[in-house]
Amino acid sequence: MADDLRAWLAKVEAKGELKRIDGADWNIEIGAISMLHSRSEPCFALLFDNIKDYPRGHRVLTCSVTNRRRLELALNLPETNSNLELVKATREKLAAWEATMHEFPYEEVTSGPILENVRSGKDVNLFELPIPKWHEEDGGRYIGTGDAIITRDPETGEVNLGTYRIMAHDERTTGLYISPGKHGRMHYEKYHALGKPCPVAMSFGHHPIINRVASLEVPPGSEYQFAGAMQGEPVRVIKEEITGLPIPADSEIVAVGWCPPDKTKVEGPFGEWTGYYASKEREAPIVQVERIYFRNNPIILGAPPMRPPSDSTLFMIAKGSALLWNALVKSNVPDVRGVWMSEVGYQQFVVVSIKQRYPGHARQAAFIASQNRPAAYHGRYVMVVDEDIDPTNIEDVMWALSTRSDPEKDIDIIRRAWSTPLDTMIRKPTNAYFSSRAIIDACKPYEWIDEFPASIRTSDEWKTRVNDKWGDVLSLKGGRRVW
Repeated sequence: MADDLRAWLAKVEAKGELKRIDGADWNIEIGAISMLHSRSEPCFALLFDNIKDYPRGHRVLTCSVTNRRRLELALNLPETNSNLELVKATREKLAAWEATMHEFPYEEVTSGPILENVRSGKDVNLFELPIPKWHEEDGGRYIGTGDAIITRDPETGEVNLGTYRIMAHDERTTGLYISPGKHGRMHYEKYHALGKPCPVAMSFGHHPIINRVASLEVPPGSEYQFAGAMQGEPVRVIKEEITGLPIPADSEIVAVGWCPPDKTKVEGPFGEWTGYYASKEREAPIVQVERIYFRNNPIILGAPPMRPPSDSTLFMIAKGSALLWNALVKSNVPDVRGVWMSEVGYQQFVVVSIKQRYPGHARQAAFIASQNRPAAYHGRYVMVVDEDIDPTNIEDVMWALSTRSDPEKDIDIIRRAWSTPLDTMIRKPTNAYFSSRAIIDACKPYEWIDEFPASIRTSDEWKTRVNDKWGDVLSLKGGRRVW
């Protein structure tokens, strides 16, 4: 059997990457600790236990894949030494996973750890679990942040896993906020158009692969297969008897029920991945929970969004950068040397590094990148730099912007592009979400590139000589070199 969350955590702890925290309060404190810690170095996975008002063993995990080491361990990626190497490794693996996922249909079983505890009907109480209130201004407690929400298309039968925010309204009711255009939303809209409730299963604790795949853009209905390819064997599922949906047999917590037509409750506000409360409270569909399954000593997988970096940003950046790089190559943009959807802007600031081959090459790369799906949703800035610039290094990128671009000549604007209700620059309420894109050419001017002033640099030979002689003396705190 592939790793479940607990087996993965054992590996994380064996590598010295796990911290256990006793006695934190579910009300804001867990979220505040997680936010502050996510900005520290080193940054550990945090497992909260003995949470205020709850018995020992009812746990919350945060900061699960906030650094490169744990992300590689979760996704079965080779160990790398830089963010750009991580993107390159992800590119290769994405292609391999997509090519082999048909070999890993989910495996239906009749038993699993998720059946250790079952609460039905009037015995359902979501607040039996230590659901955090993550941010001070949140409208309530959110059990669904690192989740996987399982729905089925009533027309095709395809099963979808999506990562959507789930607010606990009361003991037996949750919110179900899904942005327009997402598969889970299309599913419940189809059921509601038929006048029927939509069956929903919500997994709130699982191996990070399940949550990460639920946030991927993969072919409709293929999330379980894609997860199987990532872990090298099929995902074990149980056919849930109320909804008929396949739920992960090795999950920590699964709640199931129905999303009825024409029934909503006020949901939000919620601090989102932009770092803002850009989406205020609004009426949103609900899930009437009929049954909840959970393991002994269950673990909620928390991935609270916040001002980047946060729990999910590194994976989203590495994944998005890899997908965009592959898309540029498929679009016949030559000599792409690197792509990085900077964690600083998280999807809104994309940097592409190229080796210029012809006039217009930089603009071509920028325009194609800006409207390709990985960067098109809520993008804002796309910058193209030369091959000597590391796109993952914000200081390198800002140096190129400052010294190789002329605002009058090198910035173009795309208007009425795709955006999101979470866009901070759109005044609400509105019924249309458009934004603009800035295309920035921060490459040396192609027509006189050979005349451009030479960069000051230290050769590899001198780097080696100085490192061998002076490296120990010049180390920074934490053992990182100056170069």
